[in-house]
Amino acid sequence: MVEFLKLDPADLDDYQSLSSLPVLGTLGLITINNDVFLCVVNGAVKIATVRPGETVQRIYSVEFYCLSRSEYDHLLIDRINPYPTDDLSEDGFEHDHGREPLLEHPCLVLKKLLSGGSFYYSTDFDLTTRLQDRTTESSTVDLDSFDQGFLWNSYMIQPLVSFRSRLSEREKSALDASGILTSAIRGFVNSIFIPQSSSPERTNGAGLPSSLTLISRLSCRRAGTRFNARGIDDDGNVANFVETETTYFSPAGLCFSYVQTRGSVPVFWEQATGLLPSQQKIQLTRSPEATQPAFDKHFEELEVNYGAVHVVNLLSKDKPDELKLTERYHYHVKHSSLNQHPEKSTSAEHDQLTQTDYDFHAETRGPGGYEAASMIRRYIQDYADSFAYYLSQEVEEEAKVNKNGEHKTLRRPLVILQQEGIFRTNCLDCLDRTNLVQTIISQLAVEAFLGHRGEHATPDFWVRHGTLWADNGDALSRIYAGTGALKSSFTRHGKMSLGGAIADIRKSATRVWINNFEDTGRQNTIDMLLGRLMDQIPVHLFDPINDYVTSELNKRAAEYSSSKSIHIWAGTFNLNGKTNGMREDLSLWLCPEVDPSQEQPEIVAVGFQEIVELSPQQIMSTDPERRQQWEAAVKKVLNANARRLGSEEYVLLRGGQLVGASLSIFVKANILPHIKNVEGSLKKTGMSGMAGNKGAVAVRMDYANTSLCFVTAHLAAGFSNYQERNRDYKTINHGLRFQRNRSIENHDTVIWLGDFNYRIGLNNERVRKLIDMEDLDTLYENDQLNLQMVAGLTFPYYSEARITFLPTYKYNNGTDVYDTSDKARIPAWCDRILRKGDNLRQINYNTAPLRFSDHRPVYATFQCTISVVDEKLKEQLSNEMYNQRRAYVGDATANGNAEDSEDEDLIGYESIEPGLPPASSDRRKWWLDNGV
Repeated sequence: MVEFLKLDPADLDDYQSLSSLPVLGTLGLITINNDVFLCVVNGAVKIATVRPGETVQRIYSVEFYCLSRSEYDHLLIDRINPYPTDDLSEDGFEHDHGREPLLEHPCLVLKKLLSGGSFYYSTDFDLTTRLQDRTTESSTVDLDSFDQGFLWNSYMIQPLVSFRSRLSEREKSALDASGILTSAIRGFVNSIFIPQSSSPERTNGAGLPSSLTLISRLSCRRAGTRFNARGIDDDGNVANFVETETTYFSPAGLCFSYVQTRGSVPVFWEQATGLLPSQQKIQLTRSPEATQPAFDKHFEELEVNYGAVHVVNLLSKDKPDELKLTERYHYHVKHSSLNQHPEKSTSAEHDQLTQTDYDFHAETRGPGGYEAASMIRRYIQDYADSFAYYLSQEVEEEAKVNKNGEHKTLRRPLVILQQEGIFRTNCLDCLDRTNLVQTIISQLAVEAFLGHRGEHATPDFWVRHGTLWADNGDALSRIYAGTGALKSSFTRHGKMSLGGAIADIRKSATRVWINNFEDTGRQNTIDMLLGRLMDQIPVHLFDPINDYVTSELNKRAAEYSSSKSIHIWAGTFNLNGKTNGMREDLSLWLCPEVDPSQEQPEIVAVGFQEIVELSPQQIMSTDPERRQQWEAAVKKVLNANARRLGSEEYVLLRGGQLVGASLSIFVKANILPHIKNVEGSLKKTGMSGMAGNKGAVAVRMDYANTSLCFVTAHLAAGFSNYQERNRDYKTINHGLRFQRNRSIENHDTVIWLGDFNYRIGLNNERVRKLIDMEDLDTLYENDQLNLQMVAGLTFPYYSEARITFLPTYKYNNGTDVYDTSDKARIPAWCDRILRKGDNLRQINYNTAPLRFSDHRPVYATFQCTISVVDEKLKEQLSNEMYNQRRAYVGDATANGNAEDSEDEDLIGYESIEPGLPPASSDRRKWWLDNGV
């Protein structure tokens, strides 16, 4: 049983300190030999700074304290380091077995593993999540959002996380602020500072250094050593799966991030250990048909988390075993669920999973050596361009925040670009060859980032970049294979030296010894840490008083909850690549003549399509400059109208772009304190997930206690392609994900806006005649979107207001005349706005007379009911109920000096289910009269 108390009233007279070492964090609780141990971090060093206020610590010492008995306490009192780790190798394991300890602590092997220098944590931010998936707010650690796949102490910390989930918001905040609950990753983290003389970013006038950070997160879902963990499991997890993130931050507030992954070939295969390479035979252990489901699970998860996936396979074509793996890999890629297309659509251009084979050994066998590996660029350059990278910029905005004219300067990061796909690289072990090629891919991404800014990196910068990647390769290799990486001399210096070649020979010999004679013990220790041994019992914590209060508080939610109404304006406009509209009067669209209550909406959602011309070159990559120009034009109009009405001004909350489609969310400056958890996401539906000519951009947020999601989409074109448009909707709705795997559907309020491209199913002459007659009802009865929604084939449970305006497409530019070109497009309502949410009421739905595009802009206004929880009142009720329950039950905490009683836990407790009797004890027997 456990209780969370303030320190001041707690009675600590019966407690004593077991160690003079500091406690920097708690990794959790674990049961070994039926004893419960608390694991704490008592030694760590700062190793990296990702951004200001985001630091990472490397663990070099932990301790285990037994909570169930005191036999081990005497080993800990006033000893600085009871279990020295000086004899550990770099992989965190002791290879010298010649010395037997006088008394071995049950957790000694775990202590050695965790103290080996391969574990990292941060008290400033969520280290398990890449920068793009963290919110743009100030750095926070949300224990509910940790990525369990990279949280190596998930088994040990889970009892404490479950306990935390039952606390009140105030108690959660207090526990989080203590920093005592620690999330640990395994892999590699380091930062290198770049002096201004070597910095590629020239706009920094402060003279401060920029920083380059590398974070490798090793998955714990199929964790193990080289020959004990190969291939895939039935849940789609692969061995040695690592997410590596390159981050660059400049003092000017510019932040770049690029993520790539590595992992074992995702089929069921094993490899025997042996002292000679000829003995290390590879065996495929399942048929292709039995492997495909697990293969599909793996890549479906990658596609949801990262977007389109391009495999870079470095296996040899000359080695029969590796060739066998490559051939099986090809089979599964071809039959992947990501590449299965509906009827009449078999073109590979729609594949979400693609592959490049690059025989690393063959390509680098010539006189060029490892330098020839850079030739892989020509095979993957197009994919690198289409996947883009994450980019944010800190901006300062001065806005009027209230009607009294008070202005405030707001400084916050603004997302400019998001990464839209990922490379997954593998060789046999995913160590040496993989690390070298991943270094090249990282360099490709950094060069693209600098090239878009008209800048280039210095030789010194690339030396530092190579050093980081070489250290990364060594660290990951020590974890998986027991030694540093081969070929690291080339990665570090750009050339292979004789000393490096000799070092590789020595490492190879060491690997053979470790893999054959020590890996079994290492594997058992890893399995113990992750709670995977057969005889392990998880720890359960009980806090019955707080559980009761939480249950009662939920029943009385109406007492501390209220609601208020806000107004939302949403608009969509296909610009047809035109820019001259920035100089036109956009207020006709952005600030239409509506009821005064609708004139100053708290939230403005602006969706554009074809913000750039969709040429073959443009559809492969995203250039944010055009979107930023339109955002400035929109903001200028909104704030001019706000000043005219004497209202608070707008600020840009977040923008996102997928080539031609963009979504920008503006909010009143005075509501910013009520908005949190702002996130953006993208989903391509164009060629192989490479082309952004079609797809969606989404932004979500929490306004008070209500979640809102805005989605702008550009769906498949073509008069008869309504089924493909339906599939595009399903792809976006299923595949677009926010942090914590939150989908579009997981929101209270959802608004879709965009060029959905649904047409009117009548011939041209008939449609134009009905338009002349203003017979909109007949047109709507034949509208494809209307018919598909009624049939339940697209946008289920969404609603659209009655259309009272003429079809919005296709006009001759600059006129009100529908298309008179040779193609003579049939007029249609391509541009639509749909809604879902019981708290949403639509007020207006109309077009605006802006004629510079071949589409008309559409807008809608909404009244939205927001749920607001009075946290102070909720906390007051919680405290009252807690004190009442405590008085009723009595003081039976660990601090009390009362004698133990078996009945204390039962006082005042009802039955666990209606109709069942209350719990019994030696003195309380429900089967006897009056419970005596």
